[in-house]
Amino acid sequence: MTDQELEATAHALVADGKGILAADESNRTIARRLAAIGVESTRELRGAWRELLVTAPSAAEAISGVILYDETFRQHTDGGLRFPEATERAGIIPGIKVDTGAKALAGAPGEKVTEGLDGLRERLADYREHGARFAKWRAVIAIGEGRPTRCCIAANAHALARYAALCQEQGLVPIVEPEVLMDGHHTIERCERVTAEVLRRVFDELREQEVALEGMLLKANMVLAGADCPIQAAVEEVAEATLRCLRGVVPAAVPGIVFLSGGQDEEVATAHLDAMNRLGEQPWELSFSFGRALQAAALAAWRGEEANREAAQGALLHRARCNGAARRGEYSVGLEREAVVA
Repeated sequence: MTDQELEATAHALVADGKGILAADESNRTIARRLAAIGVESTRELRGAWRELLVTAPSAAEAISGVILYDETFRQHTDGGLRFPEATERAGIIPGIKVDTGAKALAGAPGEKVTEGLDGLRERLADYREHGARFAKWRAVIAIGEGRPTRCCIAANAHALARYAALCQEQGLVPIVEPEVLMDGHHTIERCERVTAEVLRRVFDELREQEVALEGMLLKANMVLAGADCPIQAAVEEVAEATLRCLRGVVPAAVPGIVFLSGGQDEEVATAHLDAMNRLGEQPWELSFSFGRALQAAALAAWRGEEANREAAQGALLHRARCNGAARRGEYSVGLEREAVVA
């Protein structure tokens, strides 16, 4: 892709009323989710589940792109199409997760750095050749006593920037994801400070590596109190704190910010996104890149049974429509309850 094509793809991924479906869970993670509904994790069932997601009728009305896991990317649908091709035919842009996971960071007990840079140029070229148009790399930053350290932030920011530069070299839009985890007892104020510090270092590194900001997307955490903090912020406070943080550090050249749900309840994540979009125009599009917050209800409806396919797709489409409305600041309790009435 040229710089103009990268920019066009980035804008298409945050098109009005649309967001990204993250279906890139590792086999280990998806196995846990399947076990929770009493389903064995096999290659065939994992493929069937993800085919159900990407072939849901009219999904493209609210889903712009889907992030796939390597196994799924190389599988075929029941109709004989490779997943990237099936996704394209559905009007959804195919993407790929390319990091190899977070590993213990030497010299920083309790902290992690995401790996996967070795051989990445060649892997990206292969993914691009076989249909991927964007990629994702996730770093994880924990808040705790003495954490995060400058070492942890620096190591992850540098890896994210190297990944992003390699993506653009190979014609893929990079989604840069430095996730500040919501695990812990920290306050919303501490989360805001840490998120700003992390993002500031990430964008410093992106500039150093000459990444074109116009041809990338930021996947950011919302600014939240830790899950174990006794004081939880109201929806409007989360929206205000998140935007205050982002306006201070994210350049306007970035086309869009796609939020992760990070373990939030699906309706709460949607309400937070809606509240942000009600606060007026921002320098970037505010969208979503949800995994569990889009899939949980559908997975519960499916339970590994082909007979439940339509019900599962209906649950997915409902959540997609709710989040599409939140993209415009038009989400409501009434819209949320439509599925219950149906």
